[in-house]
Amino acid sequence: MKLFDTHSHLSLIHDDHIEQLLLAQEAKRESVAGILSITNNIGDFFTVHENLKTASNVFFAIGVSPSEVLHPGRDWEQKVLQGATLERVVAVGETGLDYEKKYGDKKSQIDLFLRQLELASRLSLPVVVHNRGAGDDVLAILRDKIPSRGAILHCYSENVAFARKALELNIYISFAGNVTYRNAREIQETAIEMPLDRMLIESESPFLIPSEHRGKRNKPSYLPSTLYHIAELRDEDPEKVAAQIFQNSLDVFNLNGKL
Repeated sequence: MKLFDTHSHLSLIHDDHIEQLLLAQEAKRESVAGILSITNNIGDFFTVHENLKTASNVFFAIGVSPSEVLHPGRDWEQKVLQGATLERVVAVGETGLDYEKKYGDKKSQIDLFLRQLELASRLSLPVVVHNRGAGDDVLAILRDKIPSRGAILHCYSENVAFARKALELNIYISFAGNVTYRNAREIQETAIEMPLDRMLIESESPFLIPSEHRGKRNKPSYLPSTLYHIAELRDEDPEKVAAQIFQNSLDVFNLNGKL
């Protein structure tokens, strides 16, 4: 079995670069062959990229999270273009909209999102999309501005009806550890009903730990718990589910033959 963690904040689990390398090695021993490292701001991206430059199973997204809308960083767009030339950078993000946390105002968040969608199109990279309480706006914007390489709705938290609309576009849907929670019925229903060839999984570590590991801090090596739970929900063979989801990850990040 091979898995790909499509969303992990390694720098939020440990800020020490040796500990980050150990996380990547541990994940590989637990069938997590690849990890997408996510940072919320440009400065952290360059630090983590340097820390993990020797970790061949770690890939990178570069972008500015909606949480940083009030202080995206000086010349951040030029730095995204610069960072995208570095080794193993495979996506723009995370970006998107967050109306629950009220980072700045909606107009500022939408502008930041649109500018990163334009960068993703320019770079021919997929975009990793954060959506919290902003589903209608996220989907409306993606209908008009989705990059040619598509988008990943990370940490999916909407219902089946929303998923059906999203899947009309070049979008993959990624499930995190919250799909294992007893009260996550809408997320679980989506995981059951959606086509397997558009599904991804993520740890969203250090957050949203799978229920099997409750009480601990999440990390990529716990990703198999999420995979097994999804396979059980779908009443499908875990090896089959894992193989298809892994292939989806290779496809969306253009990693066929590289991992």
